[in-house]
Amino acid sequence: MGLRFYIGLIFSALLVISFSCQKSQEPTPWEMPKLEFFPPMPVSDNTPTTEGVALGRYLFYDPVLSKDSTFSCASCHRQEVAFTDSPNQFSLGASGASMTRNTLPLFNLNWYPAYFWDGRAASLTQQVFHPVSHPNEMNLNWKEAEKRINRSAFYPAKFKAAFGNVPIDSVLIAKAIAQFEQTLLSHDSKYDKVLRGEAFFTPDEYDGFMLVNDQSKADCLHCHSTDANALGTIAQFSNNGLDPVLDISNYPDQGKGAVSGKSADFGKFKVPSLRNVAVTAPYMHDGRFKTLHEVLDFYSDGVNECVNLDPRMQNAHQGGVHISEVQKEHILAFLSALTDSTFLSNPEFWNPFLQ
Repeated sequence: MGLRFYIGLIFSALLVISFSCQKSQEPTPWEMPKLEFFPPMPVSDNTPTTEGVALGRYLFYDPVLSKDSTFSCASCHRQEVAFTDSPNQFSLGASGASMTRNTLPLFNLNWYPAYFWDGRAASLTQQVFHPVSHPNEMNLNWKEAEKRINRSAFYPAKFKAAFGNVPIDSVLIAKAIAQFEQTLLSHDSKYDKVLRGEAFFTPDEYDGFMLVNDQSKADCLHCHSTDANALGTIAQFSNNGLDPVLDISNYPDQGKGAVSGKSADFGKFKVPSLRNVAVTAPYMHDGRFKTLHEVLDFYSDGVNECVNLDPRMQNAHQGGVHISEVQKEHILAFLSALTDSTFLSNPEFWNPFLQ
């Protein structure tokens, strides 16, 4: 064996080592937990990685993305109340200005076809762009956000680990936060444990479950799926008869119609999940109901006939489903069984700057 042979072996070994080093620098795919009784997870255009999720978690909790560096995403989305701002009807932004809609929870987000109460964002990445630049929320120009992150001593290495050697811009910042938000999965309430055969409903909880899923009783199932579909929502937009509006121009909040421009969408809002609903008061897009009992009173006897009313509201002509006080208490018992305490306290979602 000549010198050329040994040189060839050394060169081949160096290539293998170089390839291995390059390969090890690739982001690590984030491992999705096993979800039972959920519909198939829609394919994401921003697949989470371990490095991307960790980066997004820091950015979610970092006030650097607000104008005066005092306000973060987590200021309005707190884990212990399912990433809402409960009990506030309207959140206050970085400047102290009040929002005009109640803060939605953040969990099981990949199943929604659009985001915000009115569906103005078609993806989670797009959703991130709105609160950062909105003058009543974080009020920061995205160009300034890019400058802050690029000159940080903390973030560039983390962006490199998550996305490689590419310039840090607003899209990457939004993608990182969206990757973290995709991991906010709620799937371990008592209800889930019952479905998995690990627990049993109390008699009141079981009766409430049956009432919710009986279209001749509470009739919640058409919009809030909890039978053979653990998502707790149809993930669509609906007009549930909150206001007796007979002319679309009279809607106090036009909802999805203001975004789509379609007359059929006026007064329609996102149908939120029933999961964790016991900890996310107040309720509806405008937070008009302070308690779940008030919500049940509305569906029982306060539904209004109106233009664009969802046809699934089959009892609107008689004001609602007319359920008794005892039935309401049983429904409330079931709704409490949808609280996922594991999700509300999961250390994987805590503020990383405090750990």
